[in-house]
Amino acid sequence: MVSITLNGQKMETSAEKSLLEIARENGIDIPTLCYNEKLKLFAGCRMCVVEITGRKNLAASCSTKPLEGMVIQTHSDKVLKSRREILDLLISNHPEGLFTQVKVGNNKFQEYAKEYEVLKGSYDGEKKNYEIDSANEAYIRDPNKCILCGQCVSTCDQIQISHTIDFLGKGFNTKIATAFDLPISTDNCRLCGQCVSVCPTGSLINKQLANIEPSKIKKVRTTCPFCGTGCNFDLNVVDGKVIGVTPLEEATVNGTSLCVKGRYHTDMISSKQRLTTPLIKKDGVFVEVSYDEAFEYIVNKIKEIKDKYGADSITGLSSARCKNEDNFIFQKLFRAGFGTNNVDHCART
Repeated sequence: MVSITLNGQKMETSAEKSLLEIARENGIDIPTLCYNEKLKLFAGCRMCVVEITGRKNLAASCSTKPLEGMVIQTHSDKVLKSRREILDLLISNHPEGLFTQVKVGNNKFQEYAKEYEVLKGSYDGEKKNYEIDSANEAYIRDPNKCILCGQCVSTCDQIQISHTIDFLGKGFNTKIATAFDLPISTDNCRLCGQCVSVCPTGSLINKQLANIEPSKIKKVRTTCPFCGTGCNFDLNVVDGKVIGVTPLEEATVNGTSLCVKGRYHTDMISSKQRLTTPLIKKDGVFVEVSYDEAFEYIVNKIKEIKDKYGADSITGLSSARCKNEDNFIFQKLFRAGFGTNNVDHCART
């Protein structure tokens, strides 16, 4: 333990924690664009700088640990000026209309620009002019909005272990890209969307949520129905229709991580391919029938098959989309009701 003074408050704290962690534990919000507690330190954005008495240069709080007697200011005039300058440089190299861009999900860059009142870049010069990659079905990748925070690269490398993207080029021409700068597709990516969850600038956007006015979106906290893991996310609902999901940093089970089913396949709720009426094949053609007629048909067929071939000629396959209670009753029906243990459960879609 060491004794430090943080924004005028004396305290004892662990010498193994970073200044950023200590500040957040004490309710002090220090802005970050590249920091993610689940990833290895990058310390590249410099938004988290703090002033330490006796030191000439500002220190990145995410990578600086406390020393005995250290005096730290997290929001001094010198610190605020540095953060505004960083935002100014980033916005000057950003496409026009930062504040007219639709904010979907995580967009810390836009939020900090408003908070620090840096509404327009003051530096002139060449801007990035890359093609937008929207060839895949899952998300849009706009390299022009990228600030090279590295969160997507680290997530792909350290969490997903996919190694699909990395830094390409040098200096002003550095960008995040795939090997040989190919478009994102199923040839080189699983399209898991984890990079979309951590992007702080809107450079990566889930296609299901693109071009949606945020004020029209109603957030509904729920649990993913696709398996028994219990991942949490927010349903994005517009005019009573689920258009997609947004993962949550505070979700205990999964954080911002979701599988491909959980992240994208809520579109099946409104799919035109969903059956809304029972069908029975008559004369080789499926025809719509009432539920009473469908249940009667099932019961008669099962009795007929069981009497002729025995109980083990019947098999039940339940669904991962059903509740646990429904699946319990389903297997009980086959084991106790039909007299067979031929019951399976497939968690895939």
